Order: sequence, then C-alpha cells, then structure tokens
Amino acid sequence: MSNRLELEPERGRSVSEMFRALRHRNFLLFWSGAFLSNTGTWMQAVAQGWLVLQLSNSPFWLGVDGFMATSPGLVLTLAGGVFADLVDRRKLLIYSQVIAGCSALTLGTLVVTGVVKVWMILGLSFVTGSCMSIAGPSYLALVFDLVGREDLANAIALNSTQFQLARALGPLAAGVGFKIFGLAGCFFANGLSFAAVVIGLAMVKYGDRRPGIPADRSIRDRRAFVQDLIAGFRYVGRRPRVSMLLAISAVTSLFGAPYISMTPVFARDIFRLGETGLALLMGMAGAGALFGALFLAYLGEFRHKGWFVLGGDFAFAIFLMVFSLSSKVIVSIIFLFALGFAIVCSVAVTNTLLQKLVTDEMRGRVMSMFMLSFIGAMPFGNLIAGAASHRFGVQHTLAAGGAIIAVFVAVVTLRSSKLREL
Repeated sequence: MSNRLELEPERGRSVSEMFRALRHRNFLLFWSGAFLSNTGTWMQAVAQGWLVLQLSNSPFWLGVDGFMATSPGLVLTLAGGVFADLVDRRKLLIYSQVIAGCSALTLGTLVVTGVVKVWMILGLSFVTGSCMSIAGPSYLALVFDLVGREDLANAIALNSTQFQLARALGPLAAGVGFKIFGLAGCFFANGLSFAAVVIGLAMVKYGDRRPGIPADRSIRDRRAFVQDLIAGFRYVGRRPRVSMLLAISAVTSLFGAPYISMTPVFARDIFRLGETGLALLMGMAGAGALFGALFLAYLGEFRHKGWFVLGGDFAFAIFLMVFSLSSKVIVSIIFLFALGFAIVCSVAVTNTLLQKLVTDEMRGRVMSMFMLSFIGAMPFGNLIAGAASHRFGVQHTLAAGGAIIAVFVAVVTLRSSKLREL
C-alpha cells in the first residue's frame, strides 16, 4: 500500500507544490505531531526564561540555564548519531519524548506547589537537553526515511516550517497562558504536548526493519559503536565542503544563538515590557523564521545554495547587531523578524546540502555532527554571553557576537570557492 495520501498528481511550480511532501502519510503524521510538541516547547522556553530571571534577577543565570539545556549535546549528540544508524529511529524518538514530557510536568508541579528553585530548573533543563541530544540526529535523519530522496528538500523546508510556526505561536500562547493559567500552566501544556508527537510516531509504519540498519551490527557491540563513530569523523574530514558547512553552523551558534537566552533581559530591563512583551519579542523572531521556511518551501529546488547559506548567515549577523544596539521597540521587533528570516534560510539550506552531499549509511552520523555544530557551541556561547552581559551589558555582548559572525562569513565567502559553487 502506498504511504502517500491521494492528492493531485500534477507537479509544477505552484503554491500547492510547497506542501508536496505532506502527500506522504508517514511524514504528515510526524509533521503534525512535531508541530504540536514544538509549540509546547516554545511556550515553556518563554515561561522558563522569565521564571529564571525572576528567581535570580541576573542574566548570568539565564546563560547557565541555556548551558545546562545544551551541554549534554557535547557528548550525547555524537552518540545519538551512531544510534540513528544502528537502531529504529522512530522508537528512539518515542522513548526520548516521553522522558522530556515528564520533565516538563515535573517543573510545572514544582512551580504550582511553590517550591521551585533555580537549581531545580537547571537540573530539569539538563534532563530535557539529554533527551533532545540523543534523539536529535534521529529526528533529522528520519525525514529521509519518511519521504525518500525526491521530496527531501521540500520535506526539510516543511519540517523547518512547522518548527518555526511553533516558534511563532508558542510564545503567543505563552503570553495568553501567563494571564489565564500562570507560569505553571505553560509547563503543564508543554508536558502534555509531547503526547502529540509520541502518538504521531506510533502511527508511522515503514516495514518490519528500517532500511539502512546493517544486519550484522548491534548497539550492544561496543566495537561497532566506536568504529562507526570514528568512521563518521573520517568521512567528514575528507569532505571539505561538509566540514566548512559544519564550521559555519558552529560559529553562528557560538556567537549568535545566545540572543534567545538573553531576550528576557531586553523585555524586562531595556524595553520594560514585562512577560507579555517577552512573548512578543520571541514570537516575532519565530514569525520571521516561519516566513523564511515558507519562502524556501516555495522555492523548492533551486541553484546557488552555497551563496544562500553564506548570504543568509551574513544577513543574520548584521540584523543581530542592529537589534542588539537598538533602544526602540519597533526597530528591534522589525530586526528580530529579519534575523529570524535570515538564519532559518541559512540553516535549512545547510541541512539540505548536507543530506544531499552524504551517503545514506553516514546520514545519521553527519546529522549528529550538524546538530553538534549548534548544540556543542551553544552551551559555551550561553555561558560566555551570560558572563559578558553581566560585565559589559547584554546589548554590547550580542552586538560583538554579530560582528564576529559577519567577519567569519566574509572570510569564508572570499576563500572557499567550492562552497560558493554548491
């Protein structure tokens, strides 16, 4: 039986063509569940940032919380990449989402009972970050399993679309939740939202054995694990274009991603907007990213992807600097939208290029390195930004990060002709 829904078979450049990957029944189930779950996750991101700032009254602890959420990726993301090539990716995702959902429900309980402390939040952030680090490579690689090579670029764009739509709607839902249910309600909503992706994944069917799992390999074979991990590093090391794409992701994450953790400071101390204003600021960045993802879905398959990656990343750096230094709410909102648009264009196209440049048997491991390029750099970026913001101010810290990214991308653009030709 076909795993595609019965839709019109014509294939041409049209608005309907933007959503062609959703013709795959399995991908539609996965996409829908992930969207609901990610909406809950962004609700919690807003509520948790505000909670940490209220309890600690320091941007430093916002950076520490970001560090605790992302530091597991330094070790577990690479392991997750090997797991993604050895075990059933769908089952791995289900188990990890259940644990992450329980973590969110626990935090909600701590808040509603009035016993929550900063160290408790940090511990639960570490648990959730561990789940996401292990499951992340499977999450990315599963898209190929669900749609195949032909619709891969469109599926990646649509997957980015649902994430960014959730990023736009989640903060808005959090703003409403603050008024109706309070902070605890946002955490409970996130915990329950994980049921959506678990149910969607449970309904996915692609045969008794996922293609690509070697019959003679087992996760219990430690030699196989180590050998596969080393083979993944060697594979990437022999491919300069793959290595450079990963380097761009790492630098962008190290110096650019901390703006997310520092947004509560802008909402409370710079613009004096309160928790509802925080939801607005984070929602605008998500809205820009959503439009960027929809733009890529509409473009479909296009040429000059290398230039798209470089241009999008450079634009993100410039927009980050303007946002950071602006003292006017309207200007900052506009440039938050713009930086969200720019970075999703760069990251989503990087994802597409990597998946097309690598072989099927290396897909999980390369995707783990792609995630590590973000997650591995992010904890250090959050710590550095938190400490620097405490000393130099959050605005100057983020602006300096944007300047570093801009210089790095400019140098890569001038020196890497192979990347420009992609």
